Amino acid sequence: MAHAALPSALEQSGPIRVEHDRQRRQFSVRLNGCHDRAVLLYEYVGKRIVDLQHTEVPDAYRGRGIAKHLAKAALDFVVEEDLKAHLTCWYIQKYVKENPLPQYLERLQP
Repeated sequence: MAHAALPSALEQSGPIRVEHDRQRRQFSVRLNGCHDRAVLLYEYVGKRIVDLQHTEVPDAYRGRGIAKHLAKAALDFVVEEDLKAHLTCWYIQKYVKENPLPQYLERLQP
């Protein structure tokens, strides 16, 4: 007889899906159905410049690599849209240091 997996076990093994809401200028990952969310917030600070401002993952979900998925999605968006990025968020600064891909580095604003 199969046992139902606990939500936390399910989410660790399931794929993390990042959603991009351009209107609200945020990337998010739904956690535990749709009640909890991890988010990365950004703002346009110029015509082609975005400020990646803040990443937040609820305490119960930290340490699972969720913020990495948000950071990658945001930086890939910057690359795909050919934008420049200002990194206010300390986590995204750390992510770029750990993943110094040329396509990310060449789009950073001081």
